[in-house]
Amino acid sequence: MAGRRRRKKMKLLAETIKEKINVSREEADEQQTQSELPTELLELIISRLNLRDNIRASAVCKGWLAVATSVRKANKPPWLMFFPKFGDLYEFYDPSQRKTYWLELPELHGSRICYAKDGWLLLYKPRTQSVFFFCPYTRELIDLPSLELTYQIVAFSAAPTSPSCILFTVRHVSPTIVAVSTCHPGATEWATVNYQNRLPFVSSIWNKLVFCQGLFYCLSLTGWLGVYDPEKTTWAVHSVPPPKCPENFFVKNWWKGKFMAEHNGNIFVIYTCSAVNPVIYMLDQTLKVWVEMESLGGMTLFANFLSSHARTDLLGSMRNNAYFSKVRFYGKRCVSYSLSNARYYPRKQTYDWGEQDPFESVWIEPPEDLSTFL
Repeated sequence: MAGRRRRKKMKLLAETIKEKINVSREEADEQQTQSELPTELLELIISRLNLRDNIRASAVCKGWLAVATSVRKANKPPWLMFFPKFGDLYEFYDPSQRKTYWLELPELHGSRICYAKDGWLLLYKPRTQSVFFFCPYTRELIDLPSLELTYQIVAFSAAPTSPSCILFTVRHVSPTIVAVSTCHPGATEWATVNYQNRLPFVSSIWNKLVFCQGLFYCLSLTGWLGVYDPEKTTWAVHSVPPPKCPENFFVKNWWKGKFMAEHNGNIFVIYTCSAVNPVIYMLDQTLKVWVEMESLGGMTLFANFLSSHARTDLLGSMRNNAYFSKVRFYGKRCVSYSLSNARYYPRKQTYDWGEQDPFESVWIEPPEDLSTFL
């Protein structure tokens, strides 16, 4: 009798606890529903976050995870385009997927690459001295006035379809004089003006050019920084001491292991030398000095002789790395250096740039559609 009563009491107690748990869950769900933002507003807020903050927001709850994933945007790294010594078959290498694609581009026969930006190539045909833009994905070609390009390099500010597109090149005339030539799509000739140098500046094919916040920055062989303002048509060599070179940098072909890129108003320079780890500097525009960087803060640099690029918001292990358009023992693939791990990948490589052809490859924006490839 006593056992029957005890079982009845336990059953009633269990039912009471179950009812309280259900009531608590309903109240919690009601409170959570009242505190949640409307999905449309949450999507609008999270869509404005960068990749790092987006990932952090996704850890709040399941609802935020679903929204963060749906609006997450990750930049795509540039592809490496290889120029064949013979024939018209061009290779494109995607470093994120480690895949190679091919395109037949007979339009480029007899030309050499000068620069790449915004998915456009700037090319030069030495035999005819013709200069032209070309988009390999759409096959669109834009002719420019002829210009003799012997050893200097050329850069442009924006895609040739943009009204703000300006082409720029600087040529060494004497130790104290440089010739600056500029042009824009639709022009009938290049405009060339000689400028005096207040500081020594030697220009050549080994110079590095970037366009940053309306100005062309040109790094000379010895590390001096020349700046051209296309709006004011002024040239000046800044009194910024050259970046400190790595030990044993001034060896055979030392000038080939230097690269320059820009991102969000900042200018970066990479110095490499044989098996020594590369050194990366950022220009402090206020103090007028080059500051060595121990980390890229999640940014990725893509270095090339003619034009280098920078990316943020890349997924995976590509962050905080510098990728070099280097072709050696592993075929036509790029070599990377991790600042986090302080080592090259692959490790067993020779990093002498002496045998590298500056015109054999260039980084270019990836295509939106892969159907054009073979």
